[in-house]
Amino acid sequence: MRPPSIVSGLASLLFVAGSIGALSGMAQANVASTFPQKPIRLVVTFPAGGGTDALARVIGTDISKSLGQPVVVDNRPGASGNIGAEFVAKSPADGYTLLIVNSSFAINPSVFKKLQFDPKSDFSAVISFASVPSVIAVPYQSKIRTFQELLTAGKSSTPPSYASCGNGTPQHLAGELLKISAKMDMLHVPYKGCAPAIADVLGGQADVSVNTLTNTVPYLKSNKLRALAVTSQARSPFLPDVPTVSELGVPGYDVDQWFGILAPAHTPPEIVQKLNAEIAKTIAKPEIKASLAQLGFATGTSTPAEFQKLVTSDIDRWQKFATKINLFVD
Repeated sequence: MRPPSIVSGLASLLFVAGSIGALSGMAQANVASTFPQKPIRLVVTFPAGGGTDALARVIGTDISKSLGQPVVVDNRPGASGNIGAEFVAKSPADGYTLLIVNSSFAINPSVFKKLQFDPKSDFSAVISFASVPSVIAVPYQSKIRTFQELLTAGKSSTPPSYASCGNGTPQHLAGELLKISAKMDMLHVPYKGCAPAIADVLGGQADVSVNTLTNTVPYLKSNKLRALAVTSQARSPFLPDVPTVSELGVPGYDVDQWFGILAPAHTPPEIVQKLNAEIAKTIAKPEIKASLAQLGFATGTSTPAEFQKLVTSDIDRWQKFATKINLFVD
């Protein structure tokens, strides 16, 4: 039997520990309940006017109303998004600096040998909320009129060229994955952006366009381009009559471009959960869904854990693929 003094001392220690735990929990809950108390910065890693920037402004405008503080969109383009990502990774972990990303964030570690941040450990996932596939298309007057004809051309002595939005972009990897998966060939022609890539396909400087649905749809409607397939696992609700690559004989093919929001690592979980809940409410609003649909985005939200799993699995996936094809930007 322990002496009374020892028992009393242990009881005191347990009481103090319990009190500290309770106070800590109350403090964390209080942090979430009072957040935010100043404007939130939402960093966009691309120039103003693009699809990611448009998403940031739609979401930022709406959640600023429910949070009671402005959400300021801060465009920090450059280095395929790495400049803005590094800025957020090194920002205070207080919920006031956020990063809106697309799947290029998970591709960059595969194609850039040196990053000034760790994409897996330097961020806390908040939410994923939208996706958009790429479309494989050809000029409307092209001799290639079906996906099967594209595969045939890719196995000929003079394979076609395809234009992507740039080296290391989801569209580039979609084209390279198609070449390997379908055992065919195409000459990659990278551009500095999606708009000039699609312009040169229309002008006849490249044979095939692998570009975002958002950029492609206007040219499909005006009969300037013909859609052969979409790169996502499921058909796009915006192009329900266009089959997926997987449906057309390349099983397992899937390159969807997702969008989400990250915070610096160690941001309090209560703040992450609050941001997740507020953004999910925004995405669920019919008027927001309609606004994003006009931009070509399919919407659907995740938990922080689900988004973290998606980011991590995509980083691992593309690292293996980039090593396989020896793809490096620098």
